[in-house]
Amino acid sequence: MGEHHKWFEEKTVLEALQEQADASYRDFQCRLIPTVAPETVLGVRVPEVRKLAAQLHNTEQAAAFMQQLPHRYYDENNLHACLIEKIPSYEACVQALDQFLPFVDNWATCDMMHPRVFHTHPKELPAQAHQWMKSDHPYTVRFGIGVLLSEYLDDFFDPVMPEWVAAVRSQEYYVNMMAAWYFATALCKQPETIWPYLKGQKLDEWVRQKAIQKAIESRRISKEEKEVLRALRREKEK
Repeated sequence: MGEHHKWFEEKTVLEALQEQADASYRDFQCRLIPTVAPETVLGVRVPEVRKLAAQLHNTEQAAAFMQQLPHRYYDENNLHACLIEKIPSYEACVQALDQFLPFVDNWATCDMMHPRVFHTHPKELPAQAHQWMKSDHPYTVRFGIGVLLSEYLDDFFDPVMPEWVAAVRSQEYYVNMMAAWYFATALCKQPETIWPYLKGQKLDEWVRQKAIQKAIESRRISKEEKEVLRALRREKEK
């Protein structure tokens, strides 16, 4: 066991998090994550959570902590997310995500997970993301869409992927917002494939309108393209 691991022998994971709690940051966080009960937020800043994850990584204490689901605190979930990012095996990482995602209850914890091992399995990951998108749990669906957004809009893009996102139908704001972000971002990178989704009726209408709005706000969309987007929005308002 390395020298930096010995520090954890003297305290629990929760105690380590509590030592980094910041009341003012907690209040700020609570305003951003309305789906989380304020009494479950300690207020540990993300860089501090990542430091703790680096210290815990590959320890028996980390393994035990990751089996203790559900966690009581939002900050514990963030630490769990950071530990998942460090898992070197693709299969073990997916297994850990399948165990953890059903307990994720907010957009921030969901969106902070970008496992390093994903970059080394570009062929296997899309099908797994598609499976997550079929879940009944909103943040599992959001995570799946987020994988396609962050990993598959450039070299590994496949036209079937926006079809998967367009097929998602949800009453959940945080699912629909991620879908809108996907199409707004994809428009910048894969315009020929994405324009028909914004011009036609393939998308849930709320998602389409929100994607148009986000694209208009983007600096990566040309002035001429924004005029087309504004015309699409006006057309709906008639």
